[in-house]
Amino acid sequence: MMLCLATAHSFAQQSTELFWEDNFDGDGLNESYWNHELGDGCPDLCGWGNNEPQIYTKTNHTVKDGFLNIRIKKEGGVYTSARITTKKKLEFQYGRVEVRAKLPVGKGVWPAIWMLGSNISEVGWPLCGEIDILEYVGREPHMVFNSLHTKDSHGNTINTRKTRIKDIEEGFHTYAADWTAEKITFYIDGDLVYTFQPSERTEGIWPFDQPFYLILNVAIGGNFGGHDIDDTALPQDFVIDYIKVFKN
Repeated sequence: MMLCLATAHSFAQQSTELFWEDNFDGDGLNESYWNHELGDGCPDLCGWGNNEPQIYTKTNHTVKDGFLNIRIKKEGGVYTSARITTKKKLEFQYGRVEVRAKLPVGKGVWPAIWMLGSNISEVGWPLCGEIDILEYVGREPHMVFNSLHTKDSHGNTINTRKTRIKDIEEGFHTYAADWTAEKITFYIDGDLVYTFQPSERTEGIWPFDQPFYLILNVAIGGNFGGHDIDDTALPQDFVIDYIKVFKN
């Protein structure tokens, strides 16, 4: 992993600077940038706010051969997974986040690539804002979710788009969000799938004029992932090839 400045090209007719990237080249996470969030969310946010049964650990991930693998499994009746963030270590305002990843599959799996406002400890969720670059739930095959959570629209948000991609479970795909002061656009394999550009810019509608941090995790079940978990599909891995942040 490195913090770097380099000219890069991503989508057609776009040229920006590569601000930061992690290619997972070593044999472990670079803890200069990554934190582990552990446990079940209790006492502050039991079930991490969605009645999820998994316990997050430091041992449900590996970094090997240029890939980060987040493993979801069930042992002794307990579901475990991993959740890592860049909170207070890598936070930025505006730019494009691009991630190449391969999804886990099966009822109950819920991998996500997302961001939270860095002021969450002061104002709480959803006032801090949330940008969901990727959510996938195994109970809805071939569907990718892109969403924004704000005070005006949180929980079962209206600021969301489901995109059907027949082969999304096959191999690696690229997920991206391009975030400016005016709008947030979402891409899958370079194709635009959703644009959020509200006409009103109140704090409750647009909390996105501040730094955010990154989160990678796989939840299991819960209100969104679905309580009908297929234990026979486990263990599964969410495999991340790289994550890059570009800035103008």
